[in-house]
Amino acid sequence: MHLHKEKALSLPLGPLSLTPPVFLAPLAGITDLPFRRLVARFGAGLVVSEMVASEEVVRNRPEARARAELGFGEQATSVQLAGRDPHWMAEGARFVEGQGARVIDINMGCPSKRVTTGLCGSALLRDLDLALALIEAVVKAVQVPVTLKTRLGWDDRLHNAPDLARRAEAAGVRMITIHGRTRCQFYKGHADWAAIRAVKEAVTIPVIANGDITDTATAREALRLSGADGVMIGRGAQGAPWKLAQIAHDICGTAAPKIPEGGALGRMILDHYDDMLTFYGRELGLRMARKHLGWYLDEAGLPHAREAILTSTDPAEVIQLLEQAFAELELAA
Repeated sequence: MHLHKEKALSLPLGPLSLTPPVFLAPLAGITDLPFRRLVARFGAGLVVSEMVASEEVVRNRPEARARAELGFGEQATSVQLAGRDPHWMAEGARFVEGQGARVIDINMGCPSKRVTTGLCGSALLRDLDLALALIEAVVKAVQVPVTLKTRLGWDDRLHNAPDLARRAEAAGVRMITIHGRTRCQFYKGHADWAAIRAVKEAVTIPVIANGDITDTATAREALRLSGADGVMIGRGAQGAPWKLAQIAHDICGTAAPKIPEGGALGRMILDHYDDMLTFYGRELGLRMARKHLGWYLDEAGLPHAREAILTSTDPAEVIQLLEQAFAELELAA
């Protein structure tokens, strides 16, 4: 590792060594197993599942289990649980640990009204005693490291993430990720990376900065302002699963990813599409893949191919259209 690089190459997390400290954020409907697998293949210190409702995953809801499905023996995988009942949070944690989760993350940051109305996600920032009861239940239930993802606070009058972080560390949480917005901001405005520094100064465990980090420049600035130990990237990886590895190379000196272009990019996209059809089945896979295909086409500079590809209801036709679009791209190169 080069001394001029800004961040350490690894972060310790219990028995794990997270290398590099550039992680994939959980994104509903996006960070499923096929996408996590692809991002991990390029290089990420940790990939995090979509948020899973703890009670649903235990009560054998197929959708919840699909979101948590891991891919054994692959890159370190964290499964993110949400809930408001300590019993079900503990049971959910035991279940996903048994399925092979190497890390369990507790969601106290989701701002959606559907989640917060049920006193889950970022609503727990308004009840730190309940938040701690959930954390303690999960930590006691499992042997794997438990982490926490939250926000700065509920609103601008309640920036209580440092207090939650201190109590979470005392309860056994091993790492905290902070999205640099309050719940009431949702995703508006800009993430306040400087405000994350108060959390970093409140604890001794690693703190990860999250929110609006989309490339090397924003990652560097987030680290500088927050003093955080690493970054978590969500939307920046859409259509560019190599983005985390590229940022890690620039910041930590890891090997540069081989970014696919032309025909190689087309083959990567077709492999991802096939993986999604296998994972979800033909009908659901066709629908779930559309957003990914749209991002890929935009990233590749093929917006003219969007309409035909994204409106087709035949996977074989989608494959044919993708092959045609990327063959034309390669010829033009």
